[in-house]
Amino acid sequence: MTSTTSAIFSGFLSGAVLIIAIGAQNSYVLRQGIRREHVLPIVAICVLADIFLIAAGIAGVGALIKSVPMLLTAIKYVGTAFLVAYGCFAAKRAFNPEMISVNTEVGSSLAVAMATCAAFTFLNPHVYLDTVILLGSLANQQGESERWYFWLGASTSSTIWFFSLGFGARFLSPLFSQPKSWRILDSLIAATMFTLGFMLFTN
Repeated sequence: MTSTTSAIFSGFLSGAVLIIAIGAQNSYVLRQGIRREHVLPIVAICVLADIFLIAAGIAGVGALIKSVPMLLTAIKYVGTAFLVAYGCFAAKRAFNPEMISVNTEVGSSLAVAMATCAAFTFLNPHVYLDTVILLGSLANQQGESERWYFWLGASTSSTIWFFSLGFGARFLSPLFSQPKSWRILDSLIAATMFTLGFMLFTN
């Protein structure tokens, strides 16, 4: 295995380990995928954000973030409030589930969906710790030229994951033709948001 191939493979595996973990962003992409609602723009936001943030970490922004702890602290409190608020909306849906037809346009507008996805992506301090600082640091251990091959591997991992999650979720739509299934999903989403919000606030 050449150094270039090794760097790409390391980036791919490192990215997969961090990105595939269940979290607020993935939960939102899954829900939108099941609804078949604005999937491509949402997936694009997630992928482009990862590509940009990992590149920023490699370029040295991670060191800047480490030197300005107040920045992550501010994001932490705003992110906590957002997670709790979204968790409340999910809990409300769980108590009032509605049968959703995947063949009709229902739910939020494109602008609202994209803004919500962007909030899940950028109001989570762990996103910066994982992509900018951790992946950026791992990439820079690869060497001057190989670090960008590491970025290529990590970016590829992110792209495959979010496209698979967003567009693969539609195969679950028959299961979610019943309100009970949405009640379970939204209950899990609410629990995830409240748990992440609590963990974020107490860290």
